[in-house]
Amino acid sequence: MKEMMIMGLLLTDRVKEATRVQEILTRYGCSIKTRLGMHEVSKDYCDKKGFVVLELVGDKKDWEALEKELCEVQGVQVKTMFFEY
Repeated sequence: MKEMMIMGLLLTDRVKEATRVQEILTRYGCSIKTRLGMHEVSKDYCDKKGFVVLELVGDKKDWEALEKELCEVQGVQVKTMFFEY
């Protein structure tokens, strides 16, 4: 049986939190199969909030450690979905 986790991150202030979040994601890069980042942007507006979706593979212990570190960053909310197939 295979396992996969989808992790969603809400950054309430991308400019302030992005550097720390990027450092953490880089450390766990071998567990991140897919990464998608989104924020509201138009000609006249760029939202400070951002949303990142991660597809995680590999060792569950790494997923848990990644989640723990991200939750320690002030202004970052983390939600997860776990799948077995």
